[in-house]
Amino acid sequence: MSDPLILVAEDERDIRDLIVFTLQLDGFNVIEVPNGEEAVNKALEMVPDLILMDVRMPKMTGYEACKLLKSEEKTKNVPIVFLSAKGQETEISAGLDLGAEEYFLKPFAPDELSGRVNKILTKYGKL
Repeated sequence: MSDPLILVAEDERDIRDLIVFTLQLDGFNVIEVPNGEEAVNKALEMVPDLILMDVRMPKMTGYEACKLLKSEEKTKNVPIVFLSAKGQETEISAGLDLGAEEYFLKPFAPDELSGRVNKILTKYGKL
């Protein structure tokens, strides 16, 4: 089995760089995009094993992108994890209602991110 492919959609470059660096260090193949619209296009083109997506992004929010990806045959079973600095219960349940696998609150420690990503990929039989 080849290394899992993870799509990271995050508009803040510093955060995106940290996530990409952490995941690549763990041996994952990573594709990065700066907004929700590109996340949808890239996911449909490459069909990643996991999508890490910020909630608030330009062009299309993470919620809108998730809704679209869950409605597409090619990507409906790809686990999506939201990344957000906002941890209100309503926002978290809105994301989970759209079909997201989990909700990570920023800031998070790199090893915490790695552990959760590994757990999700194992659950989906990708590791």
